[in-house]
This record gives sequence, C-alpha cells and structure tokens, in this order.
Amino acid sequence: MIRALAKPVLNRAVFLRSILAAVTLAVPLATAGAALVPGPAHSAGASDDEAERLARWKEIQKSIFGDKTITATDSLVKVDAPVRALDASLVPITLTMPEKDRVAAVHLIIDDNPSPYAAHIAFGPGADAGEIKLRVRVNNYTNIHAVVETRDGQLFETTKFVKASGGCSAPMGMSDEEAMKGMGDMKLKFAEAQPGQPVEATLMIRHPNFSGMQMNQITRDYTPARYINKIAITRGDKTVLTLDGDISISSNPVINFGLQPGGQGPIKVVASDNQNGRWEHSFTAPSATN
Repeated sequence: MIRALAKPVLNRAVFLRSILAAVTLAVPLATAGAALVPGPAHSAGASDDEAERLARWKEIQKSIFGDKTITATDSLVKVDAPVRALDASLVPITLTMPEKDRVAAVHLIIDDNPSPYAAHIAFGPGADAGEIKLRVRVNNYTNIHAVVETRDGQLFETTKFVKASGGCSAPMGMSDEEAMKGMGDMKLKFAEAQPGQPVEATLMIRHPNFSGMQMNQITRDYTPARYINKIAITRGDKTVLTLDGDISISSNPVINFGLQPGGQGPIKVVASDNQNGRWEHSFTAPSATN
C-alpha cells in the first residue's frame, strides 16, 4: 500500500510577507498540521543563482518529503511550461508521465511562490496517468518541480525554470462580487472516445481562487483568500483522481486528465474550498465509437 504524503496546509499570515516583500517563505509543511517553515530571509527572483535556487529547493524538499530520497529523472515525469509566461496568473503546465503504469501520484511545487506546494494529484484505478494539464499562478522567476511518486513508494523529480512575475497578486479585472457569481458551476468536456483508448477530459470549475494577495480595486483592501483546496473525481465506484491544491492554482481552474477506457457509470466531481464551500456535479461519459 502506498503511504500518502502530506497535503498542503497554509497559515494566511504568510501573505503579510508577500505584501510587504520582506522575506521569502519555503513550503508550508512536512506533516499534516505541522507549523510553517520559514524560508531564507532574502528576496527571491531573477537575481538568484543556481546555488541559491538549489538551497531553497533542498529546504522545500525536506519540508514536504522529510528525509525521503528523491532521484532526478528525465523519463518518469516531464514538465512542459513556457520559458517566459505571457500571463503570470494563467501559466499553462503540462505534466507527462511516459511510464504511466508506475505512477501513483505527482506533486507540483513552484519554489518561489508564497505557498510553493501548488498541488498533489493522486491517481486512482479509473485514471489514465499519462498526462495532466492545469493552469497556475507564478509569482516570481522560479524553478517548478514535478515529483512523481511510484506505486512502490519511490520519488523522482524533474525541474523547469519559468520567468514570470506577480501572478499571485494579479487582480482579476472585475469586482469580487462579479468574480464569485456562479461559483461552483462546472463543465466537463470529452475528446472523441476510441475503443480501447484513454479518453481525454477537460474539467472547468467556476471559482475565483482568491489568493489573499489581490487588492480590491474599489476598496483598496486585500480580498480574503478563498480557493479550491480539494477536487475528487470518481467514475462509478472507481476513483479517477484527487487533487489537493492551494493558492497557486489559477482562478476558474481548468484541468485536463485522462480516463481509463471501458469505464462504467457516471463521472462525479466534488470540489470544496477553504471557506467550507462544497459543490458536486455528475456527468455522463461518452461511449467509444467503432
């Protein structure tokens, strides 16, 4: 049995650091309920050299994974992201797992974000773990790490450097009230199903995913953090995937994932946020065509 690793927990007081640009935080926790672990007391960014980035990653790595060994890989997981983001609040990330049958989960970590542990995605028997896509906020020039957990409990990581700035504090361009309209509405779209082939699905959830660092353009106050922290997807009696997230996931999340062929039953999506919001929707999956 695979032992689940810690999920993200974030003390919102850390946003004072980001707003005042005083210090850099490392990752939130090592075990559930653990205290925040402060990062190096300097401003991260484009001026950091490789040694500084490596030191920060080692601190984050220990905070999340403890003393577990993480091996570099160029085959078990790949990260596709723009070298320079067009929009730091909507950075597309593709995680590809070529040896998908070995993969139990993947961890996405954005080293220089205020809350680096962006997402933990665990794959169930109803998932095709070959690829997953999502959009994230990137707050600074940073390394993005993808850490794969294999079914026998080993950890492997790869890295991608992305140039972006201000994604976590970028305003949404509308009032908070307008951003929250229809919160929890969902759509699920499918690519054409082919016999014996995985089905690509795209989940869209309406939710502002307020980071706590965005300023209300009318009141000039900071909008309190409200973000989706868990998504659970099932098909019939089988788990497809669960995603535990934090403020690094972009507003109105869009997630592309794969379904195992031949699944039965409706697809149910349950999403919850850190303010006790909960939304549940069911969808009919397409049938393969001959």
